[in-house]
Amino acid sequence: MINTFKKFNAAAILLVASIIFSQAGYAQTFSPTKNYRTWSVGIHGGAMSQANIFELGREFEGLVYNVGYGAYVKKQILPAFALQLEYVGGAVQGSQGPDQFQTIISWSGNLTAQFTLANINWRHRNGFLKPYLNLGAGWMNYKPWTYIAEEEIQYEETIGMFLPAVLGTKIRVTNGINIDLGYRMNFARTYGFDGLSTEKRDIYSYSHVGLEFALGKKSKPYLGNTNPVAELIDAQQLQYDELLTALKDQKSQLELKADNLTQENERLQNQIERLYADLADDDKDGVANRYDKCPDTPEGVKVDGSGCPLPDAKAPVIQQIYVTEEDRRVVEEAIQNLEFDSSKASIRSTSFPSLNKVAILLIEKNFSLKLAGHTDNTGSLELNLKLSKDRAEAVKAYLVGKGANPSRIEAVGYGPTQPIADNNTEEGKQKNRRVEFTLY
Repeated sequence: MINTFKKFNAAAILLVASIIFSQAGYAQTFSPTKNYRTWSVGIHGGAMSQANIFELGREFEGLVYNVGYGAYVKKQILPAFALQLEYVGGAVQGSQGPDQFQTIISWSGNLTAQFTLANINWRHRNGFLKPYLNLGAGWMNYKPWTYIAEEEIQYEETIGMFLPAVLGTKIRVTNGINIDLGYRMNFARTYGFDGLSTEKRDIYSYSHVGLEFALGKKSKPYLGNTNPVAELIDAQQLQYDELLTALKDQKSQLELKADNLTQENERLQNQIERLYADLADDDKDGVANRYDKCPDTPEGVKVDGSGCPLPDAKAPVIQQIYVTEEDRRVVEEAIQNLEFDSSKASIRSTSFPSLNKVAILLIEKNFSLKLAGHTDNTGSLELNLKLSKDRAEAVKAYLVGKGANPSRIEAVGYGPTQPIADNNTEEGKQKNRRVEFTLY
């Protein structure tokens, strides 16, 4: 029988592995574990006996029941899997005619894995009836007493190992309270549990009824009472509702965009029609109706930008400009009298009278004048070019200030590039420092 139990335990280990691997993603698939109460405590009491439903390991035929009691703390890891640490005490008794034994279990502790086998009410999130199976191992302190063949023997207290197997069911009372009904077979790992040293392994049973209380906030559901199938349905429904809402939102947005596109197309169509109407040219004069101020111009008539007929072209009047000797004399006098401050573009006041005559000449006869500034080769080319340009501009500014038309006066600077005398002599340099007036 012990070998059979070992095989049963091996199968249970495989069952544990399958449950863990199949439900490892439970907290991610549904609500996180922190949203549940996972710790619970329980108390129970019942009857202990050497008898069991399989009639295994029994050496005394008389059926005697004694009171058993216990308490446990449990950690619910998954809706269908938990670890339970338990204390059980009581007495086991048996008789065979006048022979009898009694073993006092002062304490026993065991650690078992609990598997919830089914959820009887699938339609509800919290199951009402949940069958379970517990498998594990533990240690107990026991003291046998026998009365056999009119001889009474008191044995010493012994600590030994035992293997509990529990089949039971939890009945839900409230969110965090369950009634616990169970039947337990304990396989003692000793031959002397009943005081008889035989080759039979001793087995004793314990039928109990108790209460289980979930620990933690009452607002949270107890994980051991949670129906994963119901949660799966709720999760799928939630995903469906979210998807349906998203689809409705997308449909509304698409309909709104379609309406906006329709309105925009109508607006653009109206603009195009107005544009075609505006660009039409009914009188074929090349000016659109929108801009045509003379819409009935006969075909072939030349029009201006407003669509109105152009006036008849008149022969251009060519004004002849004649430069007299007197004009040249006035300009030559201005050139001779033109003086600047040394290395500057400021005109000396002695030059003003002759420049005034040139200004009057430009105003009265509408002449054009080119002013060309020149320097000697003293200093850098860059400075001389700038100085010659500045002096020509100074003369122009003076003449404009006297009323001459600035558009008819051109001022340029050539620096030392066009000498008229030898720059190696002071007399030559003086001649090269000049502003030439060209009247036309």
